[in-house]
Amino acid sequence: MANQVNFLFRTVAITAALFGTVSAVGQAQQKPPYWASVEEQEARMRTGPSTEFPVKWVYKRQNLPVKVVAVHSVWRKIEDPDGDQGWVHVRLLSPKRTAIVIGTDIGALRDSPEATAHISWRVEPGVVGRIEECTKSWCRFENAGRYGYIETTRIWGDEAP
Repeated sequence: MANQVNFLFRTVAITAALFGTVSAVGQAQQKPPYWASVEEQEARMRTGPSTEFPVKWVYKRQNLPVKVVAVHSVWRKIEDPDGDQGWVHVRLLSPKRTAIVIGTDIGALRDSPEATAHISWRVEPGVVGRIEECTKSWCRFENAGRYGYIETTRIWGDEAP
């Protein structure tokens, strides 16, 4: 019985380790430009692709969408929603597609991808959410379990990189 438990524990640990590296391996195989998001609670953007370069910016916004514009070994040159560019380590990024609401007024999340559809939620500029099913001028946007369709003109992170 103890051997079975040890075997099961080791199998789970190995599987978890492999899935943890899938994100970095998948990103290593992608050619820029491509979309990613900030994985960690804190991520340092540097002026060059090494810890020897000074920190340019510290992101404290998990899931913030970024565009990867260049690759150097385990470093990714990213562009953030404000247009700033710099280098971050690949382990600080996730392949999850996210977007940030832009503009100056409240955005509408609708029940279907139509301007006349019922508004199910409203989102302020700066709200970050996961996106999927982007077609024509709409994306399905999810934040904290609430979802709806938002016009692509109201988000950054959806267009073809």
